[in-house]
Amino acid sequence: MLPWLALALIILLADQFTKVLIVGAYQYGDSTRIAGFFNIVRVHNYGAAFSFLANSGGWQRWLFTGIGIGAALFIVWLLKSHPGQKLFAFALACILGGAVGNVIDRVLYGYVVDFLDFHWKGWHFPAFNIADSAITVGAVCLILDELLRVRRGR
Repeated sequence: MLPWLALALIILLADQFTKVLIVGAYQYGDSTRIAGFFNIVRVHNYGAAFSFLANSGGWQRWLFTGIGIGAALFIVWLLKSHPGQKLFAFALACILGGAVGNVIDRVLYGYVVDFLDFHWKGWHFPAFNIADSAITVGAVCLILDELLRVRRGR
């Protein structure tokens, strides 16, 4: 289980380090164009994925914090139960590191700091961060792990 917790810690540290850099260098709404399709921008997400419940008056901060803590505890239990299932454990470690990173933001700031802004011809994908990226990679790997497991069962 230790290697998977180490991976989660590396993701968490990378996430928090990049957020500290953004908070220190950018005011809310500031942005820097990096390429024709990518900006660094400081935005605050008071909700969940794609700003779900962002304008709900503040109670959602604690709901999502609680969900994140509950998910982290459940993931640690799963990692302890299945440390030898490499793809499954990798996916869980990615989700764990990202979830804890976003929980830390919610506790410290009351929102999640997002800063990666991809766009194309006037269309902007919602800004996100390293934690969100790790959660997405983890979710994709969970799906892949399940597809491979079902295929092996045939």
